[in-house]
Amino acid sequence: MGYEWFVSLRYLRAKRKQTFISVISFISIAGVTLGVAALILVLAVMTGFHDGVRKQILGNIPHVLVQKYGGALEDSPGFLDDLRQVSPHVVAVTPFVARESMLLANGNVSAVSLKGIPRSHKVLKKEFLSLDNQDVASLLFREDDNHLPGILVGIDTATALGVSLGDTINVIPPMFTMTPFGMIPKMKPFRVVGIFRQGGGFLDTFFAYVSLPQAQAFLDSREQLTGIEIDVDRYDHAAGVAEALRARYGFPYVIRSWEDMFGSFLSALKLEKLGLFIVLGIIVLVAAFNIASTLIMVVMEKNKDIAILRSMGATSRSIMKIFLFEGLVIGVVGTSLGTVFGLLLAWNADPVIKWAERTFGLKIFDQAVYGMDHFPSVVNSGDVLAVVAVSLGISLLATLYPAWHAARTDPAEALRYE
Repeated sequence: MGYEWFVSLRYLRAKRKQTFISVISFISIAGVTLGVAALILVLAVMTGFHDGVRKQILGNIPHVLVQKYGGALEDSPGFLDDLRQVSPHVVAVTPFVARESMLLANGNVSAVSLKGIPRSHKVLKKEFLSLDNQDVASLLFREDDNHLPGILVGIDTATALGVSLGDTINVIPPMFTMTPFGMIPKMKPFRVVGIFRQGGGFLDTFFAYVSLPQAQAFLDSREQLTGIEIDVDRYDHAAGVAEALRARYGFPYVIRSWEDMFGSFLSALKLEKLGLFIVLGIIVLVAAFNIASTLIMVVMEKNKDIAILRSMGATSRSIMKIFLFEGLVIGVVGTSLGTVFGLLLAWNADPVIKWAERTFGLKIFDQAVYGMDHFPSVVNSGDVLAVVAVSLGISLLATLYPAWHAARTDPAEALRYE
């Protein structure tokens, strides 16, 4: 180990008369530690919320949506097969029929998008409350003239209507039937065969599901489709698949990826994450000022030592290294402790939040509001590396001026009055 390292580490250990400088060094390390830990924890929480919201969105909408401008799509097996061949990333092609409708029950009304889906639709893989705990798909697609057709609704919709499993809901689309007494709204009763057991977010209350054949018959859309949903193997492949579809199918087809429909919302979350990174980065910047002030005081205190070292042959470069190393030790120790502390908090955020709620009787995270069953926290290695790099970079910059000032010390001037 070079003597520069030895001297810089020796300066970090305070003598009896230099306790104040040692305390300032400890405060600098603590400041860097808190700043780095706060950055890692907040970025992990923001990443968790971002991923949670994306999962909620993709649990209800397709990765890619194919529709036709000004009209309906034809219910053609050949067209569905062509869509499957567009890209190897396509894993599912699902037709549907949808129409905004009113649900009426017990004198209560709720507006939903009534969606007719086939048996292979991904929404049927969700967790439901169902009649007699039977398979929801079997209840929804049961062809029995002795029973009303089935419908699936969200828990919030069922609460608003005051209905439970087995109750009847009247569905009223914006369609009318001509009678001798004039035009009357079209209406059909459905039986509630399934309710979303777990809230999946703000989109759950917007949809109600029936079987595709029932929807086509009820909405006068036989052999027609409102759109076709395409799911891909990974959500980030959706944009590429959508672009390939646009290249093959031009106007009047309208092809949108999930990013086209909800990308602006997720972009807002990313912008908020960047803003928090900048704001919390100021904590590290404040700690860097403490590092700079500590080194300046050390330089002033060790002015005679620096002059002696210079007289013994130490170069300006070596003197600069001594104080650069001292500042870097403070920065590295603070960054390391902050990284460990921040990762521990990020990995255990949900247990910590639940412990705080039990201990202090507070409601910090309302699962019903966010539609998530646990406090989201996802550690992204790129975010951690960025925080470490920023912290070490700021710490290095804070040492430059004190180290440069020490290197410029004139030995003769420093020892004149000694």
